[in-house]
Amino acid sequence: MTGGFTVVEPVMGTVASITVIGERTARVERAIAACVARLRDDERVFSTYRDDSDISRLRDDGLELGDVDPRVAEVAADCRDLRERSGGRFDAHWRGWFDPTGYVKGWSTDAATRAFDELLADGAIEAVGVNVGGDMRLRTAATSEHVWRIGIAHPTHEGELLATVEVVDGAVATSGTSERGAHLVDPRTGVHLAGPVSATIVADDLTTADAWATVAAIAGIDDLDWLPVAPVASGIVWEHGSTRRFAGRVEVSAFHDALVG
Repeated sequence: MTGGFTVVEPVMGTVASITVIGERTARVERAIAACVARLRDDERVFSTYRDDSDISRLRDDGLELGDVDPRVAEVAADCRDLRERSGGRFDAHWRGWFDPTGYVKGWSTDAATRAFDELLADGAIEAVGVNVGGDMRLRTAATSEHVWRIGIAHPTHEGELLATVEVVDGAVATSGTSERGAHLVDPRTGVHLAGPVSATIVADDLTTADAWATVAAIAGIDDLDWLPVAPVASGIVWEHGSTRRFAGRVEVSAFHDALVG
């Protein structure tokens, strides 16, 4: 099986790019539609920009978790665990109300990508990659030799790569200040990160990669104390020209002002 195609859909205030390695059959189209539908339905529940979302109603109407979609309680429990494991570097309540923005996109993408389970299991497609706002869940059928090669953009050198990673079945997420400026806030202090800082995490799933990329960016170049408890495969933190790489919860290299292709 050769060839592939990409479908792009607006969702969650950004775009979802779904790349399929395989033929564009009716089954594949249905899986794509189901994937996008799940992303949009999670957006309906979790968006902080919609007054009618469950998250907004929880915040504005004094509702309890039992009064809203059960997905909210699931994510809230996950976020409490992440706050504990990260030593407070991630906290969905840092605003004073529940805002799981730094967690739910990866969680939702993992759930949406399950629409391709049967296609991958029976070899109807070789691989599928779902990219939502630059964070990717990448999957490959057991019978395929396809490998996803992902370039990590350098935060300050436009057109240059900080690193490349190869993934068969897993996820890659990046958090930092290069795209959206000083939007990251250290929940322990309430201070916005001025940057420039960038953290990329490779993990088995995008829920993990996305959440711990936020943790790593908040922690910055001088703080890897969170690493021993993080369920990540590998990663890289860049800040002010310095880079630290880690794999298997162990730092493997550190250098300054180097570009790696």
